[in-house]
Amino acid sequence: MADRASCVATGERLSAETRELAQRRSGANEVLLFWYPDSDRVELAIRNLATGADCQVDVAPSDAIDAFYHPFAYAIECEQSDRVSGEETTIVDG
Repeated sequence: MADRASCVATGERLSAETRELAQRRSGANEVLLFWYPDSDRVELAIRNLATGADCQVDVAPSDAIDAFYHPFAYAIECEQSDRVSGEETTIVDG
């Protein structure tokens, strides 16, 4: 079944095996941390609520809480693909 970031967008539900460990918002970004007990896999999901861009990346279980609080340090490949950005730019007409 799909992860929570996708589920939020489509209205689907998480599978019974998936555990949402943490969720927070930072600016326009929603950060989610999931654990899949069957495989002992931890997934970090980031979704930009303004643009709908999202990214999921597996993290080592020992790095889970650090990844949750510093998601863009772990989701570098997502930023490089311009799917989700940790930076916001404001253009001011001077």
